[in-house]
Amino acid sequence: MIRFAVIGTNWITEEFIHAARETGEFDLTAVYSRTEEKAAEFAQKFDIKHRFTDLDALVQSEEFDAVYIASPNSLHAEYAIHCMNHGKHVICEKPAASNTAELTAMIQAARSNEVVFMEALKSTLLPNFKAIQDNLHKLGKIRRYFASYCQYSSRYDAYKQGTVLNAFNPIFSNGSIMDLGVYCIYPLAVLFGAPDRVQANGVLLESGVDGEGSLLLSYKEMDAIIMHSKISSSYLPAEIQGENATMVIDKINQPEKVEIRYRDGSVEDLTQVQAVRNMRYEAEEFIRLIKTKTLESATNSHANSLITVGIIDEARKQMGLVFPADRK
Repeated sequence: MIRFAVIGTNWITEEFIHAARETGEFDLTAVYSRTEEKAAEFAQKFDIKHRFTDLDALVQSEEFDAVYIASPNSLHAEYAIHCMNHGKHVICEKPAASNTAELTAMIQAARSNEVVFMEALKSTLLPNFKAIQDNLHKLGKIRRYFASYCQYSSRYDAYKQGTVLNAFNPIFSNGSIMDLGVYCIYPLAVLFGAPDRVQANGVLLESGVDGEGSLLLSYKEMDAIIMHSKISSSYLPAEIQGENATMVIDKINQPEKVEIRYRDGSVEDLTQVQAVRNMRYEAEEFIRLIKTKTLESATNSHANSLITVGIIDEARKQMGLVFPADRK
């Protein structure tokens, strides 16, 4: 069993706990929240023995070995580096950092302290994503990657009525490309590496974050098109188009159905059986890394995280989207 602490007491943390417990190797021993009330409530709900509201006290505790971080994006780097500097392994919710500078500092902390650091991007560790990787060769020369994640946010209704919640607040390094676009960009980085050129545009809201946007990424022999939005919805599947066939992926953020459509009209179903709580796979990967003393994932690698944040940085630059974290 690996002893865990969690930082953050929101719904995504709850999902991670439920999924990680399915591995049979996850022992939740500590929780951190900035308020005593939330820490106590969360500790009671999940039967957590130790609770903290002081970060220094948390990282100095000997009651856990690894930490799952799901605080607001702008706090990821500070919390992760502090934990790793005290010998804790870190799995950090996507996006792992506000920008390349923060992520670079996080990776340096992981390496200097010889601890595991992994971005918690669940989709690239799913069995159906492995099926995508294993069958790309069947498409022939690949010419285009298309991915869309556009989901109208319930918090946008509040925004339109004058209440700016965290999802639309630049203080927390939020917005469409950070919250949803990353789900389209990270798989691209894993499958095809860094592009030669990035072109991006988007709609900036008055609060200072992007509501939606599009990217065109150029590679030597292919291009990639990405659409993301928190102020409108799309129902388009993702595609990887080759000269011999096209792979169709129902949802890039959590692939549940994958098939290849060949030029002769035949269809090959690649869909794999997956756990209902699909965050289980990222928990399994992270725990495996700790147990085998492997300091980074081959899929959610430091390099792939850097490629992803680099693309986001360039897209934000072209959109004129600046976070307070960029000025540190």
